[in-house]
Amino acid sequence: MSGKDWVRLAILSLLWGGSFFFVAVALQGLPTLSVVWGRVGLGAGFLALALLATGTAFPRGAGVWRALAGMGLLNNAVPFTLFVLAQGRISGGMASILNATTPLWGVVLAHLLTEEKITAPKAAGLACGFAGVVVMMGGINLGDAWASLACLGAAFSYGLAGIWGRRFRSLGVPPLATAFGQVASAAVMLLPIWLVVDQPWSLPAPGMAVVGAVLAIAAFSTALAYLIYFRLLASAGPTNLLLVTFLVPVSACLLGAIILGEAISTRQMAGFALIALGLIALDGRVLKWR
Repeated sequence: MSGKDWVRLAILSLLWGGSFFFVAVALQGLPTLSVVWGRVGLGAGFLALALLATGTAFPRGAGVWRALAGMGLLNNAVPFTLFVLAQGRISGGMASILNATTPLWGVVLAHLLTEEKITAPKAAGLACGFAGVVVMMGGINLGDAWASLACLGAAFSYGLAGIWGRRFRSLGVPPLATAFGQVASAAVMLLPIWLVVDQPWSLPAPGMAVVGAVLAIAAFSTALAYLIYFRLLASAGPTNLLLVTFLVPVSACLLGAIILGEAISTRQMAGFALIALGLIALDGRVLKWR
């Protein structure tokens, strides 16, 4: 990768790691679905402005929007909701570490749903990664176990989104339009549920810190992050982009510890170390260098 790509990778890890921090702040004044809809609704608005500013065409065609709706469900609506629900019980740092299992689920799903089969090194990586999950979840109470399973469900949904997203190669939709379409689809799906469950008109006005956190997660961790993600995907490729999975938990844990005072336990560190070793085995570059 070029020097610019490394800078983009570092910024992307901060933006996505920061999402766990922003969610923790937003939950201090808003219920779950209000945080989630604020992220996708405002994020779609910011991406629409980006489309207009760059002169990029909005997505068109029923087939394209069906594909975008599937992506919005799997890549935004489901995982965003599960992570915010989980952060009502566990720290953003732990949620971000469990989020790092996304590539592990991606390998399993690719084996089951595509022609990409699991090799011996990948099997070793999977075993190591899921051992890390077991270590992290050992000894926690029932409520925290439920929240951890919600994070794993979100990572599984991200893995499904990776398989679903392969169809966009043949649709010819610009990356920025794809980002807008999936976030806008998620906003439309969640809107009626949010209105019925949270009844936002009846909620007390949130404080400035909460409003700022929702704006930040929409503008930076969603809209800007997708712009950087797709540019990095084009310049560095999907294999190099996997490296962001190692960096996001580091950013999230540091922000949570420094600003929110969240503790990072020895069990979490050991679990992340095993997950990281599993991802290194899946990536394969270290073995090739040796």
